[in-house]
Amino acid sequence: MKQLKLSTLLLFLFLGFSSCSSVSSLNPLQMLTGNNWVLSSLMGGGLDMFSGGLPSLGFTDDGKLTGSTGCNSFSGGYELNGTNINLNPGAMTKKACPGNGENQFLDALKNVSNFKVGKDKLTLLDGASELMTLIPQGK
Repeated sequence: MKQLKLSTLLLFLFLGFSSCSSVSSLNPLQMLTGNNWVLSSLMGGGLDMFSGGLPSLGFTDDGKLTGSTGCNSFSGGYELNGTNINLNPGAMTKKACPGNGENQFLDALKNVSNFKVGKDKLTLLDGASELMTLIPQGK
């Protein structure tokens, strides 16, 4: 009986450590580039300021950043260092956009310094402060 309990405990410990190692081996770059990300919250609030569509971000393996402000499209770049990230929207179309959603989104984008990413959520932060949350397109 004691041997069965010890075997069960060892099995749980093995599974626990093996699952931890698989989580730590996840590559943030692969998780960023595996999706086109659509805005789900901005500065902790709703998205009613975007009447033309929701902003989105796309990351490529070679450091290119593409996306939309919900009105205008942009193409720039990003630099990644661990979980620190610098976003540069670069060149942007210049359509007139209703409201101030585009400006709020771009202002938040300029302040991004780090991120957290999972399978179903990308959180862009300024240190500990959440600036925006994005989800994979189609979810």
